[in-house]
Amino acid sequence: MERVYNKLVRDKIPEIIKSKGERPIVKELYFSEYKLALEKKLNEECQEVIGASGTERVEEIADVLEVLRALAKLEGFSLKQVISVADEKNAKRGAFEKRIFLEKVISDK
Repeated sequence: MERVYNKLVRDKIPEIIKSKGERPIVKELYFSEYKLALEKKLNEECQEVIGASGTERVEEIADVLEVLRALAKLEGFSLKQVISVADEKNAKRGAFEKRIFLEKVISDK
């Protein structure tokens, strides 16, 4: 039986598949392919967060974080640097803790 995935997977997945007596067919992506695959993976993982609940949700959030870590590294940044920038933006513009939903802005000009 053959199952087709055609998607980016974590580094240890081929070994996990082999340990189950199956044979993974893999390839290493070129830089541009890798970037596109990470972006697609980010979208996939975000959708999984939206569909998850309970303890499964934290697992999916962790998957998003791992993709973000890889994207940051690809762009030459560490996750620590990304978090630092996020903290700076938080200090300047706030976070999302107050649940503020902007409906519209009226200008008197």
